[in-house]
Amino acid sequence: VSLVARREHVDAVRARGLHVTGISGDRVVRDNLDAHTDPAMVDGEIDWLVLLVKVRDTAGMLEAATPLLPRVRNAFSLQNSVAKDKALVSWGGAERVIGASTTEAGVVIGPGAVRHTATAPVAFYFGELDGRSSARVDALAAAFTGAGLAAAATDTIAQVEWEKLLQISAVAGFCASTIGHLRGPTFGHALATPSGAAHYAQLVMELLAVYRGLGHEPQDFFAPFATFRRAAELGFDEAVADALALGADMVARGVGGRPSLHEDLVRGRATEVEASLGAFVA
Repeated sequence: VSLVARREHVDAVRARGLHVTGISGDRVVRDNLDAHTDPAMVDGEIDWLVLLVKVRDTAGMLEAATPLLPRVRNAFSLQNSVAKDKALVSWGGAERVIGASTTEAGVVIGPGAVRHTATAPVAFYFGELDGRSSARVDALAAAFTGAGLAAAATDTIAQVEWEKLLQISAVAGFCASTIGHLRGPTFGHALATPSGAAHYAQLVMELLAVYRGLGHEPQDFFAPFATFRRAAELGFDEAVADALALGADMVARGVGGRPSLHEDLVRGRATEVEASLGAFVA
């Protein structure tokens, strides 16, 4: 595996390995791993190019990776976006690209160090863009599952990507519009108030209406993080009560939650609101 990252992370990985802590244990990865600051420095044939940068950095990263194109056999993106596959197709051709989505959460805690914070029972989905079955998708899902990252092949990857965007947009939009630049409160704290619960219920219902208007019915691909099948059946007052109960439970268990968009807002960085909520507005 070749990582392409910023200088401080590359230097740390080369010197000390990649340090992973959190819910999956504490380990340092050194074997079969190298790191570079420039995609063009990656050697050899590339079985899978995995796009993981912030959506706003997609064009620049793909341009930088263009020298690799003759050696790239397959490519996919795990970004929270419904435009990412089109970007990859424009860059490398449809025959190389599959769709992908994940609820596998982590946070950078220092150079070359990450904390694994959450996973779902099925944490990854992979699928051909045209919905057909394929050996490469089956093999990729099996490889991830064999590595302890539960994955599944699907013939509805476009719907999975939209539902994941619905999932992250609801939480990110809620946190940004209720907590704003405050560093202390979390998703759970804001949800555990009557006005917060009402705001969240309204936001979920509006986003869900767009998703269903596109012809999709909620499947809760990333349950238990996704509970949209129940949300689609609830009236507004019931949805508010559900949200309030969820917030109270999160606070009681000390599980707050901060989506990356809210972290970007607090730290004064550009957010991905155009790629998330913006997709539903469009």
